[in-house]
Amino acid sequence: MTHFIGLDVSVKETAVCIVDESGKICREVKVVSHPDDLLAVLKDPALNIERVGLEAGPLSQWLFEGLASAGLPVICIETRHVKAFLKARPNKTDRNDARGIAQMMRVNLYRPVHVKTLTSQKRRAFLTARKLLQGKAIAIENDVRGLLRNFGLKVGVVGTVKFEERICELVEGVPDLEEIMEPLLAARRKLREEFARLHKKVLGIARDDMTCRRLMTVPGVGSVVALAYTATIDIPQRFRNSKAVGPILGLTPKLDESGESKRVGCISLCGDGMMRTLLYEAAQTLMTRVTKWSWLKAWAMNVAKRRGMRKAIVALARRLAVIMHRMWLDGTEFRWTRETMASAT
Repeated sequence: MTHFIGLDVSVKETAVCIVDESGKICREVKVVSHPDDLLAVLKDPALNIERVGLEAGPLSQWLFEGLASAGLPVICIETRHVKAFLKARPNKTDRNDARGIAQMMRVNLYRPVHVKTLTSQKRRAFLTARKLLQGKAIAIENDVRGLLRNFGLKVGVVGTVKFEERICELVEGVPDLEEIMEPLLAARRKLREEFARLHKKVLGIARDDMTCRRLMTVPGVGSVVALAYTATIDIPQRFRNSKAVGPILGLTPKLDESGESKRVGCISLCGDGMMRTLLYEAAQTLMTRVTKWSWLKAWAMNVAKRRGMRKAIVALARRLAVIMHRMWLDGTEFRWTRETMASAT
């Protein structure tokens, strides 16, 4: 008799439900959310485990690695599918969620989620920390502008380097404002210093990675975009073709069809929001700042003439994702003209 296991993971405890092939509950228990404690339950010799399912979440990668390294057939499943399946249950509890996940494993009604390699997880952590520091520094700058505006002091257009100098100039001779601005500027200064340190680290990682250097030959794609792309895609072979990258990153339109009604909406916005934003910024840079002409920019400009600049940038972002995936698989650099592409083939 085979067994199917559902894990409902929370920060402190994980609800475990074990069912047999007929759907009968064999065992239910709560254990500490740690791979060793889960293995103590799942390594029972009496169990013939077919599948172990857990929902994608903050602890899922860590638990997945621990269970997979022990030889268990663990599967990380998509959050949206789990929520849709469990919505039919009137009461939401950890026990009921674990039961629902176990039944999903039994009837094979789930969509697996790719669990990234440790290298990609670490790179993603660098990029997330970098973005967090940058966001906090910008938030302090905006708050400083708002505070001073209450007293009729307008900062105006000023760059990152000259920002602190401008603030000191405005509050000079006003002791109360100087006392208020001093800790805010000190906090901003520290955030900017740490951001610069992490940014330098990100640039170094991208410079030493051959795949990132190859992707950076695409106009508009810099070190941050290339590193984020490799960390997000992780293993390019997991996609059936390069065009499948667009939907995964939420860059394709949503389709709402029912009977005679058929509506094509805006992009789905599924998947990695950070990567989608970076691709949009890269596409915007290619269309507005890159002066060297290429077949890709010509294509995007033609789209802009027909559909408008905003839709053209989104379309270009999706095409950038597809092109970068194909370059990664083929081991080629970006070709600026169609003639070069034709001669290469």
